[in-house]
Formats: sequence, structure tokens, C-alpha cells
Amino acid sequence: MALEIVVPSLGESVTEATVAKWFKAVGEAVARDEALVELETDKVTLEINAAAAGVLQEIVAAEGAEVEVGALLGRIDENGAAAQPKANGGARAETGAGAAKAATPKAAEAAPAGGAAVVEIVVPSLGESVTEATVAKWFKAVGDGVAADEALVELETDKVTLEVGAPAAGTLSEIKAEAGATVEVGAALGAVAAGAAPAKPKEMAATGAPVAAAAAPSGAPMPMPPSVQKLVAEHELDPAAIPATGKDGRLTKGDVLSYIEKGGAPAPAPVQPTAPAPAAQPTAPAVPDARGEERVKMTRLRQRIAERLKEAQNTAAMLTTFNEVDMTAVLDARKRYKEAFQKKHGTKLGFMSFFAKACVVALKEIPSVNAQIDGTDILYKNYYDIGVAVGLDQGLVVPVVRDVDRKSFAEIEAAITDLGTRARDGKLSMAELTGGTFTITNGGVYGSLMSTPILNPPQSGILGMHKIQPRPMAVGGAVELRPMMYLALSYDHRIIDGREAVTFLVRVKEAIEDPQRIMLDM
Repeated sequence: MALEIVVPSLGESVTEATVAKWFKAVGEAVARDEALVELETDKVTLEINAAAAGVLQEIVAAEGAEVEVGALLGRIDENGAAAQPKANGGARAETGAGAAKAATPKAAEAAPAGGAAVVEIVVPSLGESVTEATVAKWFKAVGDGVAADEALVELETDKVTLEVGAPAAGTLSEIKAEAGATVEVGAALGAVAAGAAPAKPKEMAATGAPVAAAAAPSGAPMPMPPSVQKLVAEHELDPAAIPATGKDGRLTKGDVLSYIEKGGAPAPAPVQPTAPAPAAQPTAPAVPDARGEERVKMTRLRQRIAERLKEAQNTAAMLTTFNEVDMTAVLDARKRYKEAFQKKHGTKLGFMSFFAKACVVALKEIPSVNAQIDGTDILYKNYYDIGVAVGLDQGLVVPVVRDVDRKSFAEIEAAITDLGTRARDGKLSMAELTGGTFTITNGGVYGSLMSTPILNPPQSGILGMHKIQPRPMAVGGAVELRPMMYLALSYDHRIIDGREAVTFLVRVKEAIEDPQRIMLDM
């Protein structure tokens, strides 16, 4: 029975969309709720999933086609089985052409010796507006056995790092995109021979894919990706001396770069057989302090950070205002309740929940700080999704804590801890990195006493926290030593006036110095 795939409701006032891309070709098997096609509107990008399992029987609307709500996109044969389509029968939509072209299905493409079906490993959907990624590293070599959903390859985009799992259990039969290659959504990364027993690894293929030793003795070094091999060879390093943080103890490019930055020593030169010394030749004098340079390609994340920061400077009329806050009340509260808080909620009571709540109080009073410019309009947000900057070795990412105004202190602390941990492990999703309305960054953890944070577009404000420094302060006609912190609010002067920025920062200061204001929403 054929099941129709139709354009769903696209939201208020949106009546049509563009077919961005098909994730399946005619003849390919689909699972229930598996993403089939991506649609783009003038507001959002959305995926349409299969309503039932079966085989994609027909694609009616090719990539690039304009479709209205309720229009037919294609059909699924619920009773079909995945098979190679007939000649000229399978079609994958062609981008922008308005017509479909023949395509080879990814699954059951060929049966190698032993009858195992070959299943392609493809680049999954990477999130809204992200169309390509870089192959960071392979966790398996050709010939290695793999389990279903086991991590095979790590991809790096300009926002997140994600792992692609095995589409089926079997043997990794081919690597098509080596480490360092740039791949688009839907591109083939490699292939798995489903159900096949692990075979002896082949020699390194022309792709340069890493190949593991067939029977590595206990304690033997793990195989290294080509990029890591190149770095180690160029700097004459001993891989065994470099601390490895990769999966299963593998050495990563970041490990090598970190080792080099810390002044890692080159590997000792191998002892050569003694040979008769040649006649002395005049040589150039040695240069004891010779300087060198090293060129390393920027990661996608670092490139994107550079683009966004420069975009913020070029676009916004950015200005920063400062104030200082007495942290005595917050420190006393943490000291008094930290043990009971952790015992009850299972998470530590930190500073960030106080500042997040204080910012919500101030954002409600000064809504322009929670707004953004959209063309010639100002878009005011009546919700409070706070981004919390997390510094990684690869760069800065800003995961978002949703609905901070509705969360308790414990829920905020738990969310921040979870997001921070997964950010460092490269496990954040695209959804967790987008959609924030305001950002908090804490340079104090690195010892910064004062700074001017840069806006996180399209947001209009960012709060910078800094180091807590004991300073003599005038309190009630006397001088006392108080734990003080400088606060910095960078804001877009196109939408936020100086009076509003100063008022916002004063409200944050008042809420931190008297936390009862947070409870009373004052």
C-alpha cells in the first residue's frame, strides 16, 4: 500500500516552502519516523519523517521545488522491500533543477563475497543552516568489526562536533572520506559490510585512511589518523610520550598540538650502526637560537568564531558599561547552604545560578536587552533563554539554558553542569547551541579582573563576570575589606540606550548584593 508524504502545516501565515533536500532515494528502505525530506520556509527549516516503515516508492517534488501546505512530496510503499531500483527507475532530487536524476541506493547496493549487504555511512543532517562538515577522525580502520550504532567517525562543523554511528553491525569495508576531508550533508563517508565477519585489515588505501595492525600485541600503540601521523613525523615526536585523550586511548590532533605548545621534546634519534667517519667537511656555523614557524589549519569551529566575532563588531554599534558588585551576600549564602543544597539536589550551588536569575529580573525591567534587531523591526522576546559561555581547547561555545525564569536554582545549576560537561565531550546538539536571548560569560575563572565581552549575534546584550577580588570599600562610614567583582555589560547601542544599559547593570548588582530581590522579582 502506498502512503503519501505531504507538506504539513508550516505555522501561522506560512503557506509554502521549498524542498531543500531529500535524505533518501527512490528504492531505499525507510524506517518509521526516519527523516525523509527537509523543507525550508522564510522562517524555519524542518524535516518531514516517515509515517511508516517501507520503501521510498516515488519522489514527486524534487529539490528546489516550491510546494504549498498539503502538497504531495512523494510516496512510501509500506509493503516494499529495499532493493536496487531498476535502470533509470531510482531518482534522487537534483538541487535547484526541479527534476530528479537516477541514484544508487545506499543500502543493499552490492553483496560482497559471503552475501553480506553493503550499507553506506553517510553524513547526517547537521542542523539548520549547516550544510557541510570536516572529517575529524575515524575510530575504526578498514577490516575492523563494528557493532550497530557504534561510533565510527567524528565530524566537525563550525558549531559542534558529532559522531556518526555504524548503520549496521558487520565490518568496515571502505573509507571514502579520509580525515581532513570536507563533506556535505548526505555524502558517503564509507561503507559497512553488514553481517560480515571482521577480516584482516587491508593495506592503507589510496584515500589515506588509517589501517590498524592485524594482530597488535598487548600494549602496542593505537593507530593514528593521517593528520596526527603527519604532525608527529614533522615534529619528530614520540607518540608514546604524548598523553592521549581520544576514544579507546587514541591519539588526537589536539593532543599533539597541546603537547607541542607545552614544549614537548622530539623523539630520541634511533641509534645507527657505527660507520667510518667521513673526512671533515667545512660546515656552516650552528645557530643555537634558530627560530621556526608552524602553520596549522584553523578548525571549522575556530573559523566560525572568528567570523561571528568580526560580524558583531562590523554590524552592531557595540558599547560596554561597567559596575562593581559586592559578593558578600552570595558568598555567605553559598557557605551556609552549599552542603544541604548538594545533599538535596545532587548538584553544587554555584555563582552562575545567582547571576542568571539576577539577569532575568533585569531583563524583565529592561526588555530591549532581551530583544534583537530584525531588519527594520525590533523583535522583543517574552522568554528568557540564557546562553552560558564555555571555553574549550577548540574555542568558545555558548550552550543555552532554556526558560531560566521558570527554573529553580537547582535546575539552573544542573543544566549548566550538564551542558558544560557535554560541551567539553563534544556531545552538544545544534538545538542546544542556538536560540539564546542573552549571554553570560565568566572570565573570572581564568583570573580576568576586567574585560569588554563581544556580543553573541543576533543578541543585543552580554554580561561579563570577572574575578572576585578583596578590596577596601567604604561601608557605613567605615572601611571594610569586601569581596568585589567588576561586571561588564556590552550592548548594541542601536537598540539599547545608555540609560537602559546602566539601569540593567544596576538591577543585576542590586539582586546579587541582596538575593532576596530575586525571590521577590524586584
